[in-house]
Amino acid sequence: MAFKVTNPWLIGAAAAVAAVAVAFSGVWQDRHKRIATRHDETAFKLQDGCLVLPSGRLPRVSQIDEPIKLGVHPAIVLGDSATRNAQEPTYIPRDVDAELCQRLALGGFVVLIGDSTAGKSRTAFEAMRATLPDHLLIAPHDRTAMPAAVERMLRTRRAVLWLSDLEHYLGNGGLTRENVARICGGNGRHRVILATLRCAEQVRLTCASTDGGDAARLVGREIQEVLEQAYEFRLARMFSVTELESGLARRSDPRISSALEHAEEFGVAEYLASGPELKRDYDNAWDVGVNPRGAALVAAAIDCRRAGFTSPLPRKLLEELHGIYLDTRGGHRLQPEPDADAWEWVTRPRRATTALLSPMTDSTVTVFDYLVDVVQQGEGPFAQVPEVVAQTALDHAQLMVDAEGIASTAHRQGRYALAESAWRKALTWRTATLGEEHPDTLTSRDNLALVLWGLGRLEEAEAENRTVLKARRRLLGDQHPDTLISRDNLTLVLWGLGRLEEAEAENRAVLEIRRRLLGDQHPDTLISRNNLTLVLRGLGRLEEAEAENRAVLEIRRRLLGDQHPDTLISRNNLARVLADLGRLDEAEAENRAVLEIRRRLLGDQHPDTLISRSNLARVLADVGRLDEAEAEHRAVLEALRRELDEENPRTLISRNNLACVLADLGRLDEAEAEHRAVLEARRRVLGDQHPDTLHSRNNLARVLADLGRLDEAEAEHRAVLEARRRILGDQHPDTLISRNSLARVLTDLRRSKASE
Repeated sequence: MAFKVTNPWLIGAAAAVAAVAVAFSGVWQDRHKRIATRHDETAFKLQDGCLVLPSGRLPRVSQIDEPIKLGVHPAIVLGDSATRNAQEPTYIPRDVDAELCQRLALGGFVVLIGDSTAGKSRTAFEAMRATLPDHLLIAPHDRTAMPAAVERMLRTRRAVLWLSDLEHYLGNGGLTRENVARICGGNGRHRVILATLRCAEQVRLTCASTDGGDAARLVGREIQEVLEQAYEFRLARMFSVTELESGLARRSDPRISSALEHAEEFGVAEYLASGPELKRDYDNAWDVGVNPRGAALVAAAIDCRRAGFTSPLPRKLLEELHGIYLDTRGGHRLQPEPDADAWEWVTRPRRATTALLSPMTDSTVTVFDYLVDVVQQGEGPFAQVPEVVAQTALDHAQLMVDAEGIASTAHRQGRYALAESAWRKALTWRTATLGEEHPDTLTSRDNLALVLWGLGRLEEAEAENRTVLKARRRLLGDQHPDTLISRDNLTLVLWGLGRLEEAEAENRAVLEIRRRLLGDQHPDTLISRNNLTLVLRGLGRLEEAEAENRAVLEIRRRLLGDQHPDTLISRNNLARVLADLGRLDEAEAENRAVLEIRRRLLGDQHPDTLISRSNLARVLADVGRLDEAEAEHRAVLEALRRELDEENPRTLISRNNLACVLADLGRLDEAEAEHRAVLEARRRVLGDQHPDTLHSRNNLARVLADLGRLDEAEAEHRAVLEARRRILGDQHPDTLISRNSLARVLTDLRRSKASE
């Protein structure tokens, strides 16, 4: 029976309710569709981007019977038929096995660190198989599959996230501190992140992250924070006596027997993976008429990896680059073989294990990581590949992960122009594939802003920071960690622009939120307090800066110990404030203490050690011990020249410091020559308007004034003052310094003319 509604108000109400019902139905269906689509995409990415069974399903740990599928190097094949069709050699127990299994049973984030072919992946595999056989295994192939892998981990009660060569899974879009906390947290769940990391990569990832206040430190901070959450196990390349004794019981496998015969020279796993044999073939190939073109292809591949290109390398890229390496070694005098012969030689497996360059597709290859490690260890982790190599690799990059890898590496090395190009390329891809406001896109813009800051283009950096901050505030809220990072970065830009009151206000706002949410002792809270000390120094409030530094230092000492990098950063910053306060003896003592610790832990050539030596040299100059200061600056400069190129920003800072000491010593002609060389390089690398370039012009002007060439000094000071006024404004401290310097020169000119 139908009911007739006669009340117009009821009709209106019914219509309104119906409309609302339809609207809610549409919203709910759309939301359900998005969730289903996201799950479908996740499943697709996991199937396409992770190790799966023939059925397409993710495996249990016990279902992986061949460790080679998880990144274990294939073992050598000897001439006898017994080993030709054999699987991996019997596992030789390692000293860390028992403790590693105990840690896996507890869950959490575990990283095995060691040289290439030290046996990291095999050891991790055996411990996982023994301890977690029924856990779901999620092994993404690269960083692009990480978001889907993390989401799948969070929906599973018992699972292992396997990350062989962890460096491939860090950075923008990869494993984050928040991912680690979410995966490893939760009652009633047992989830493990099990990763391997080569020693050379660990150094590369963390080497530029401890120079307090440096833009490169901010870029590497997230990576460092991820690594700090892991339980580390170190595997030596050379087997211990106990491990070798275990190997003797497994000599029935002729491959192990052969490896043990060479154990005094090579690690067992190293020998089984044919590492020494491939290295020998590569070295010998450079001889005249052997395989120099093939060796040049390998050299190009090694340097592309070192530049940050981590995906399989296009053959066209190596063909384009290898001539550089061939010419450096002698070119046609080496009698290089034809292209086809070179490619056949480099892709031929040795002892049926691996090749110098292993084909991945018809058009791509990957280089044996053992060779990359050998080169990095020989040249030092901070040595740079030729810029033309890095730029060409960027031109050939077809994946975001490679553009971002090149960008991060270039940024750490102070190659800001290259880093800008790489970040812009990555940002274009992120925007096109993910949209302008996706978290990864915003992170790319953040990184671009840091590079612009390094280039001295502070107004552009501020604009990028504010755009990112506005989006994160709207999408995430004022208290989200990413929003606070954006405010942190904005603080540093404002500090660089000399807008110190604004910088202080931003910094204190972030600090208040972090204190409330995280507590006084959280690392992020301490970072905010550390940044505040920089602003307070700039404002001339040195007693407050000292108090903040001491408070942060005390907390870090208590939580992290005296030798932690963050503790040493705090001591280093305290020394700077003490020097500003004129308490030079205390500043010298702090600098010497930090230097001693860094020398002992890191060695004489580590960048952090060199920073400490440079800081000590500045204090020595301030107290008038100029000969000692010169000796320290020259030692630092020599080390940097050996590790970096002449135009690296760190090298130029060192030359500038030396030039200033030479001027104080009265050796003005030498000082002028050094300042001019630095100025020319900075103009070429950083541009005329960069703060460092303007500092060089200012320093040169002072030397010219001391030499009595007052007209030249006046011209330089006026040019610097005009630039600083335009870029920084009339009230910036650097602008005021320029005005005072110009005023002194004008006074000297008047006196000179009056005396004539």
